Amino acid sequence: MVPMRRKAGRRAFLDGNFARRKLPLKTNEYCIWDTELAGFGLRVRPTGNYFWFVRLRHRGKHRRITLGKTDELNAVLARAQARRLLAEAALDGLPKRVVVKSTPTMNDFVATHFDDLARVWKPSTSKRNANAWRIDLAEHFGEVLVADVSKAEVVRWRDACAGEKEARFNRAVPVLAALLKYAEALRMRRKGSNPCRGMPRYKRQAMERYLTPREYARIGAELRACENEAPEQVAIIRVLLYTGARRSEIEKLRWDWVKPPRLVLPDSKTGPKFIWLNSQALTVLEGIEQRRDCPFVFPDRTGTKPINVGMWWSKFRRRCALPDVRIHDLRHSFASTAIMDDVPLATIGKLLGHVLPETTAKYAHLADAFVADAAQRVSGSLASAIGLRI
Repeated sequence: MVPMRRKAGRRAFLDGNFARRKLPLKTNEYCIWDTELAGFGLRVRPTGNYFWFVRLRHRGKHRRITLGKTDELNAVLARAQARRLLAEAALDGLPKRVVVKSTPTMNDFVATHFDDLARVWKPSTSKRNANAWRIDLAEHFGEVLVADVSKAEVVRWRDACAGEKEARFNRAVPVLAALLKYAEALRMRRKGSNPCRGMPRYKRQAMERYLTPREYARIGAELRACENEAPEQVAIIRVLLYTGARRSEIEKLRWDWVKPPRLVLPDSKTGPKFIWLNSQALTVLEGIEQRRDCPFVFPDRTGTKPINVGMWWSKFRRRCALPDVRIHDLRHSFASTAIMDDVPLATIGKLLGHVLPETTAKYAHLADAFVADAAQRVSGSLASAIGLRI
């Protein structure tokens, strides 16, 4: 990069937010220089128009190239164009073998190569990652050249997600990392240059909600009241309560997978899996009539795809006066009940289908709390027996 020496002037990080500010106007135009990319600047004219530009030295001559008005060219694309022009000026005259091959924008890269990666992902993962690119990533990185995605730009995106978008950042940054890793394999980026490496995630408070015996009773009563109007949804919730399975595992259940005393799932979040069926869960499944030529245990009205219980649950939980209870909390509550019944953590892990013991270990604090409560009750009984006031 060979930017020409620039005159002293105001400096700032030039992004879209800065370009939208009302900057002071003077009788003559003046420049604001970028703090990160030497040679990249913003011209402010007396008319109130702002222009992106880049100043460079090409073969001993100084040049100033206007890139476009700020209301016609966004900051990310202007920066990328400036970086490209500076690189071309620096490399001009060198042997051709040194020249870096031009890379596409991230939008073009994703359009061409996303399907390559999708082949090694599960369909649900592929769909989720495609949504992450479209909703969370394309806005920030779509117009940036693949080779130009830098650590600083990823950090700025992370900072912009602080607050309500923290969870979305945590889900989307692995997608960006996978795309850039594939770009390295295609030699569109320097090996080991992935800017997502080591990028810290936002620490999120674990969303764990455990049902109390009274809340279980409330849900049970409302399920009985809803049996006639929503038999499929009621059956799904009961199977979830009795097995601790994930919602998708029961919603998408097929008759071919029902092999008492267990469900044999060919695929799940953690791969092939068994779900053990107790007598209550078996009773629920035995009470369901199998539709002719329909593979699903819980089909929708058309009989062509699985039912989606999400909308129904949102209304149902309000009927139970439990608006904060998610369907996944039934799985947490299953583990909590098992712990209170003295079931070992290793066994609970097998019931829930955890591959790693560390996944089940998050429930260890429930076991500790249960033991501590038991110790308190025992000590209280002993204190009463020996006449000690407590």
